[in-house]
Amino acid sequence: MLSLAAAIKPPRVLLPALRASLVRTTSIPSPLRLPSRLLTASLATMSASTSSRNMPECWGHRGASATFPENTLASFEAAIRDGAEGIESDVHVSADDVVVMFHDPSVDRVTDGSGLIRERLWHGDSGLEQLRTVKEPKQALATFEETVKLLMRPENQHVKFNVDVKVQNKPARLFALMHKIISAQPDWETALAPRILLGLWHPSFLPHAKAHLPYCRRSYIGQDIAVARKYFWDSCDVFSIKFSTLAMADGVKFRKDCKQAGKRIMAWTVNDPEHMVEAVRWGIDVIITDVTRTWLDLRSALEVDYDKIAAQHSRLFHWTNVEFYTPIQLISRRRDHLYLERYAGPFRKTDTTDVTRVVSVAEA
Repeated sequence: MLSLAAAIKPPRVLLPALRASLVRTTSIPSPLRLPSRLLTASLATMSASTSSRNMPECWGHRGASATFPENTLASFEAAIRDGAEGIESDVHVSADDVVVMFHDPSVDRVTDGSGLIRERLWHGDSGLEQLRTVKEPKQALATFEETVKLLMRPENQHVKFNVDVKVQNKPARLFALMHKIISAQPDWETALAPRILLGLWHPSFLPHAKAHLPYCRRSYIGQDIAVARKYFWDSCDVFSIKFSTLAMADGVKFRKDCKQAGKRIMAWTVNDPEHMVEAVRWGIDVIITDVTRTWLDLRSALEVDYDKIAAQHSRLFHWTNVEFYTPIQLISRRRDHLYLERYAGPFRKTDTTDVTRVVSVAEA
């Protein structure tokens, strides 16, 4: 019995014709035979493709907070010196109506004082202005007015300002105070207002932002894609999303939808170089980071040789870090949602009636 190989082997006399047929039907032009002008154009296209990759902007999270005490003028100035395109900070209001740049509702964690900001005076011998940070080099707390004046210096008028509006605030009161400070600056409508981005966690803040600060761009801040879509999509052109959320299935779809709609995505808080490179792969617009110098140096290296530098940064964190596991994500989102509702009430969609009512109250 013939073997299978022998049974299918073509007769010797047919082999030359078969080879000739294969050459005619499968031959591919060698790139070495391309006209030199076409080869040059091809290489130029590849080079342009690499160099045209958009790199995310660098915004200092609470300033350059890995180096200096968070949310202080020293931290903001350090981020700007590093070359950051923007700074991010948080706001609370003192009992005597001073808007303070501070993350927590209380001063206990990062200062030598104690108590809730909303219950303490800024001015006076025992006021918040007397406190100093625990972290070295010790710094005084910063106010919104001081920060705005820093950004209005001629050398800083390119720097953008993301104001994270903490949910413990009364939005009408806060935004009215912010408007008073913003509108007191020279040429504020052109030199300052376009650089301010209001970061909102709860939809109840939207009508107040539209009423008191209509000239400021708005962003959703959070880690819940469903909330971003349902309550903020029509009112915001920027979405500031937790980095690990953007790696989830709904985050991937959201990134694509934002790109198609012309909406920008900011990722926080991105301190790991592997995460930074991944953000570049995703096409993120802004990286918010504590380590501004780290991202700026890495960005410069990527701009020189993207393929080489990107290959040095693994993507294994998707599987080795529990933060990127769906159950952990769902628990974190639920906990965050309950925390926000505790201070600002149930989530509900705002409409034109809400905005009109808030404007009427503001003008009364």
